[in-house]
Amino acid sequence: MATPHISAPDGAFAKTVLMPGDPLRAKLLAETFFDNPQLVTSVRNVLGYTGTYKGKSISVMASGMGMASLGIYCHELYTYYGVENIIRIGSAGSYVPRLEVKDVVLADSAVSDSSYALVHNGETAKVLYPTARINEAIEKKAKELGIDLHKGRVHSSDVFYGGPKAPTWEQIRDNTQADCVEMESFALFHLANTMGKGGACLLTISDSFVSKKELTAAERQESFKEMMHLAVEAAVEL
Repeated sequence: MATPHISAPDGAFAKTVLMPGDPLRAKLLAETFFDNPQLVTSVRNVLGYTGTYKGKSISVMASGMGMASLGIYCHELYTYYGVENIIRIGSAGSYVPRLEVKDVVLADSAVSDSSYALVHNGETAKVLYPTARINEAIEKKAKELGIDLHKGRVHSSDVFYGGPKAPTWEQIRDNTQADCVEMESFALFHLANTMGKGGACLLTISDSFVSKKELTAAERQESFKEMMHLAVEAAVEL
């Protein structure tokens, strides 16, 4: 059935959905890794595809930016399309020297001051966790592929541009004990945990607050393919 934000028919999505923020990154993944990718939804140009990889049906769909946007798509996929697992594949800014640009990070927890989980379902915890079986599948595949996978705590922020009274990134890092920052995984973990589904998050470091290095747009496209490859390989195991 179509929802207010997804135009796909019943059965259009696989049990596992990979979820970048950017619709064009969803298109890139589908065209790079899937056999016979089919566009199944494009409402508001938020693109979703289903195809096969190594004989298994897998989907990819964009989330847009921020927890509110991701929350809409995850809820509809979990509730109306029978999706069991969502793996976010996104970018992050590094708070610590050990994570440099192009590094691939597996979130082992997400910390946030967002009110998303509280408003959604009364959740008061500030630290939430991914689904262990998905993280285990990702770690296993990373070893098999020889990918240097870094585990860490992710800071999920509602704010990209802070005002003059906002805390510094160093203060946020020290208060949260987070290794990097993005804007979505806390909501994904909350929804997965609340709805009895699977949720995990893979990230590529696109810039570093410590070294001040950042990837160009072209470098992002190329370096993110390692993360995408790991995600599709792990999806086969789910």
